[in-house]
Amino acid sequence: MIETRLTRLLEVAAPIQLAAMPGVSTPSLVSAVADAGGVGMLPATLMSPGALERTLDDLVQSTSGTIGVNFLIPFLDRECVEVAAGKSKLIEFFYGEPDPELISRVHSLGARVSWQVGSLAEGVAAERAGSDLVVAQGTEAGGHVRGRTSLFPLLSQMLETLRVPVVAAGGIATARDLAAVLACGGSGVRIGTRFAAAAESGAHPSYVRALIDATAEDTCLGEAFSVMWPNAPHRVLRSAITAAEALSEDVIGETRVGDQVVPVQRFSVICPSADTTGRVEAMALYAGESVGNVRSVQRAADIVSELVSGAEDLLDGTAV
Repeated sequence: MIETRLTRLLEVAAPIQLAAMPGVSTPSLVSAVADAGGVGMLPATLMSPGALERTLDDLVQSTSGTIGVNFLIPFLDRECVEVAAGKSKLIEFFYGEPDPELISRVHSLGARVSWQVGSLAEGVAAERAGSDLVVAQGTEAGGHVRGRTSLFPLLSQMLETLRVPVVAAGGIATARDLAAVLACGGSGVRIGTRFAAAAESGAHPSYVRALIDATAEDTCLGEAFSVMWPNAPHRVLRSAITAAEALSEDVIGETRVGDQVVPVQRFSVICPSADTTGRVEAMALYAGESVGNVRSVQRAADIVSELVSGAEDLLDGTAV
C-alpha cells in the first residue's frame, strides 16, 4: 500500500477516502471501504443523535478499519457531533466557514478534524482554525460544490501554502487520477461517484445504471435541485434536470430517512436510494465529471485495490 501523510495520520493502508453521500454511503459501503484500507465516511445529515449512535456502534463492531463522520454545516446538529467525535476517528465538516470552537470541541473528544473547502482562502482559514487536514474540492465534483476552481489549480495553491495534509476531491476515479494527485504532493483522494456504483452502495438501481451509462459531458453544475438547500451549486446528470422539468406535480416519490418515510419533492436535494419509489429519473442524480470511468458495479474492495495497485505501478514507472 502507498504511505502518505494521510495514511499515517489516520492509520490506514490506502490514501483513499469515501465521500459521505447521504442515501448512498450506507453503513455497508462505509465498512467495506474501511475494511479495504481506506477511510470510510458516514453521512450524518438528518440523522438523530440516537440513530447516529446506534449506527456507529454497529460500524465499530463490523469493521476494524478507520471510519469517520461527515457533517454539512447548514444542517449541523451539535449533539450529533458530540456523539460522532466520541466514537469515530475523523470528523469532517463541509459547506461553512471553518469554526475554531467546533474544531476544538471535536479534538477534546479525541477525534481528528477535516474541513472540505473550495478555495485557498477557506483552506487557510481551516488550517488556522485547527483542522488536522483539508480536503480541496474542485468543480469537477459530483454533489454539492463549494468553490469555483477546478481541482488541480486549487490543489497546487493549497500545497504551496498549507502545512497540513491536503486531500484532493473532484473528478477522481482512476489509478491515474490517484497517481497524479500523489505526484503533485497531495496526501490522498476523496472519491464519491465511483463508489456510488459500488456493490455496497445504497443508490437506487436506476441511479446506478444512469451513472454507468453517462459520460462527463452528461453532467452539469447548477442550482436546479435546491428544495431544502437553496443557493448551493451542485453537479448532477443533466438528464435528471430534463426529467424533473417535464413533470408538473410537486411530490414525485417517497424515500426513507431514518425510521420515517418522507415525500420527495420535485427538485429536492434528496437523491434516490434503494428504497426510494416514484420518478427516480427526475430526482437529484449527483455525478462528478469522473462518471465516464464508472463502467460496472464492483465491490468497494476491488475499487480500492485497483486504484492503489495501479497508482503504485504508475509512480514506480512500470506502467505507461
